[in-house]
Amino acid sequence: MATIIRDDKVQARKEEQVFQVVHPLDDAPETKVSLDGLGLMPMKAGVRISLFTLRAYLILMMIMVLYSVLHQAGVFGR
Repeated sequence: MATIIRDDKVQARKEEQVFQVVHPLDDAPETKVSLDGLGLMPMKAGVRISLFTLRAYLILMMIMVLYSVLHQAGVFGR
């Protein structure tokens, strides 16, 4: 089943909608919420373990990249 929209209704809708665009640099700055009462985010044990594991993995990968770069540079000798 097709819906038929009359052209004069479409034109009327286009004329009614007027939008004003404000560039973010020209906009007034928003008020910031005070940081009182913000602290550490409560986490369950599973989340804490996952984040610790991710941190350890990323540190290990950085150490491996550093070792590879130093090895290719010949720092450890032949």
